[in-house]
Amino acid sequence: MSTTSRRYAALAGVTAAAVAIGSAEPVAVLTGPRSAPLVAVGGVVVDAVPEPLKQFAIDVFGTADKIALLTGTALLLAGFAALLGMLAVRWLAVGQAGIAAFGLVGVAAALTRPGADVFDALPSLVGGALGALVLWLFIAGPFELDPWPWTPPAPVSPAAPGSPAAPGSPAAPGSPAGPGGSSAGLGGSSAGLGGSPGAPDGSPGGAGEPVSPAGPPVPVTPAAPVEGVDPESRRRFLTGTGVLLGTAAVAGLGGRWLAGRRGVSAARDAIRLPAPAVPAPAVPAGADLSLAQLAPYVTPNSGFYRIDTALVVPQVNPDTWRLRIHGRVGTERTYSYADLLARPLVERYVTLACVSNEVGGDLIGNARWLGVPLRELLDEVQPDEDADQVVGRSVDGWTCGTPTAALRDGRDALLAIGMNGEPLPVQHGFPVRMVVPGLYGYVSACKWVTELELTRFADFDAYWVPRGWSAQGPIKTQSRIDAPRRRNRLTAGPVTVAGVAWAQHRGISRVEVRVDDGPWQEAELAPTVSVDTWVQWSWRWDATPGEHRLQVRATDATGETQTERTQSVAPDGATGYHTVTVNVR
Repeated sequence: MSTTSRRYAALAGVTAAAVAIGSAEPVAVLTGPRSAPLVAVGGVVVDAVPEPLKQFAIDVFGTADKIALLTGTALLLAGFAALLGMLAVRWLAVGQAGIAAFGLVGVAAALTRPGADVFDALPSLVGGALGALVLWLFIAGPFELDPWPWTPPAPVSPAAPGSPAAPGSPAAPGSPAGPGGSSAGLGGSSAGLGGSPGAPDGSPGGAGEPVSPAGPPVPVTPAAPVEGVDPESRRRFLTGTGVLLGTAAVAGLGGRWLAGRRGVSAARDAIRLPAPAVPAPAVPAGADLSLAQLAPYVTPNSGFYRIDTALVVPQVNPDTWRLRIHGRVGTERTYSYADLLARPLVERYVTLACVSNEVGGDLIGNARWLGVPLRELLDEVQPDEDADQVVGRSVDGWTCGTPTAALRDGRDALLAIGMNGEPLPVQHGFPVRMVVPGLYGYVSACKWVTELELTRFADFDAYWVPRGWSAQGPIKTQSRIDAPRRRNRLTAGPVTVAGVAWAQHRGISRVEVRVDDGPWQEAELAPTVSVDTWVQWSWRWDATPGEHRLQVRATDATGETQTERTQSVAPDGATGYHTVTVNVR
């Protein structure tokens, strides 16, 4: 197969795959967005990928890790489809079997997701069938490239003087004018070129001119195959791919749009949160230093970090949402969204942090949460004395294990329904999520929560524990330099160094900064709402010209200073001093 033919065959395979994926999306509108092949397979990849690779994706792509995963999956699929297209030219059954295999992988992935039913197989089945049909259309059907490759008719080479076909040359044996052939010459009769009878001496015109001896025959070189396809066939092929790719794109994007329209944004917009029975304390004056590059004291909803395993944001209707509390309890209870709204609500500022946050990272944010104290709900179900773990289950099956004691020790652990004065954003857990001060999110911050099961750590490992993370994850004392930023070029003289520090549920008592491994200098702490939020700090530095290294450390209210020892995020959170290098002119 020529290079050009391989390219067309690869394009045929990619088009078939695009149709398979695009056509599955409208079907997934009916069965749920998690059943779409790309999302279903991506979800399996998220669950199965080795933990170091998953952490690498978070480190590199941050909150865009899901987009990167879906993009990478699509690129791998495109490469696989291109190979199938080239194989299908010789063995159509092999190419179609490959498309069918992809469809079956999608079926298996969709059916193994938590809460799946048989209808979740439909998008992959429909997509696989249409993909196989498209591959047939290009390889053996009306869009077939004919042939692979195309060889145009051989051009007729001009005859060389003295060759058998040249004027004035004796006819070759067996030719129309030669021995054994017809007696007719070029004029169609026995006459010569001039139409007169042939001369006795055999000259063509009978004029007695000398005749040059015939030269050796000049072979006519047959035309070499052209690396390409017949122009008409190519036009038909490219028109077909264009139409099908466009249709696939419209179907895929249209399906996603329809899925969004069927989502819960309208239901969320219709909710009017009641006023809290216990409002949050007012933010003290000066808590937000309002410095350039410094993170604001309250993180806006749009800027709050998002790390979870959901490739598509679950769409949970608040009218049908239920929370079941069961397991090692005296009385099992089920609550509706309306039940929560009718209860006295508590509002609190709480800073949440992800265990995947590197030293100096931004996977942390502070918000004002509205909800029902989890302590009250647990008291109502009467947990058994040995039930030391509360397993939160998301609607998509994700689990986290929270120490029961942390939900009943008096801290403001909430079953939250509001964030910064509005219903929870859909991507942050609407309609209901957990918020627990002092614990990393992977053991406490269950979004889209539908179940709380009282159990024991000895009996059940939540999602991240078998993947190498600690069963319990108390937040470590940490600090960060926000200003100046790494490699900033500063002017010699007074410079304000500022950042944030946190030790939720313990609070920060001191922050210190040092330059070039010099003595530690105490920074000034801004006021804060409570021990459950981070605190801003600042320090005035008389900068001198040259390259300098700034470091920060914090001490919590128990007197424990964060360690200088560097540790990666696994298994229970990163440690070390945040260090920033700057240049001063």
